[in-house]
Amino acid sequence: MKKQRVVSGMRPTGRLHIGHYHGVLENWIKIQEDYDCFFFVADWHSLTTEYAETSGIKDSAREMVIDWVAFGLDPAKCVIFEQSQVAQHAELNLLLGMITPVSWLERNPTYKEMLDNIEQRDLSTFGFLGYPVLMAADIILYKATRVPVGHDQLPHLEITREIARRFNHLYNTQVFPEPEALLTETPKLLGLDGRKMSKSYGNSIFLSETAEETAAKIKGMMTDTQRIRRADPGDPEQCVAFNLHRIYLPQEKLDEIIPACKNASIGCVDCKKILTGHLNDRLAPFRAKREELSRQTELVDDLLAEGSKKAALIATETMKEVRAAIRV
Repeated sequence: MKKQRVVSGMRPTGRLHIGHYHGVLENWIKIQEDYDCFFFVADWHSLTTEYAETSGIKDSAREMVIDWVAFGLDPAKCVIFEQSQVAQHAELNLLLGMITPVSWLERNPTYKEMLDNIEQRDLSTFGFLGYPVLMAADIILYKATRVPVGHDQLPHLEITREIARRFNHLYNTQVFPEPEALLTETPKLLGLDGRKMSKSYGNSIFLSETAEETAAKIKGMMTDTQRIRRADPGDPEQCVAFNLHRIYLPQEKLDEIIPACKNASIGCVDCKKILTGHLNDRLAPFRAKREELSRQTELVDDLLAEGSKKAALIATETMKEVRAAIRV
């Protein structure tokens, strides 16, 4: 039976952290076994917010792909490619932009949120408003039937479905399937300061950093702010570090630490040492693989070139159908 096709991408806007791994990459690694997967470097999407400073995009893309492969994405099981190297993304984006109502874009919740919260950049651009159209082009260009998303991303996918539906209706065709959500459960990962883990907050543990760097960060990590002295009983549910304990410690260890925290028989310093050991042990084989891949200077260029060729073959066939449908 033919596998369902999945398309998803990441923007190369800096180093990946463990939130990216548990929120996206870990799921990609699982679904590559059962789906026909296309995973892409969304470098054009980076321009929607980073258009004034593009010098780091190429390097970020290279480092990101090394992370993908080191942590388990297999080019033999999926297509890994670069958005900007498949020109049909831009062509389809242009054509879909002709039929997409502005009101659909203005109601996008992420658009409103980012306009309100990102003050250091001017986001009142055509490209930023229209990024859901480019996102739709990315997905339906390959006739994806499933898109891995969390519940909070369902409104984004619905815009893609509406655009595909509108194209099919306007031109009396069935070129594009309406992709469905491949819902993924992602852990709520807090950063070192208790806020959502984010590069912009400076509270991240990066996949590419050393075990020593990780240890230093966890040592200074926020814990239970109500626990002032070592002898004070703690509350794991109020502890920022415990958010990572749940992910990296086995259940039997958690069963030891929770009561020990509550009765103050273990302190936050010792607790964070335990977390450091388990987290670094978990990441050690991936980091070793990453170091090995980093020495292969042509690896990423060759991998992306090969993947982009494969993607372009499919994209070319889709655009033949699109042009036939619109008669232009």
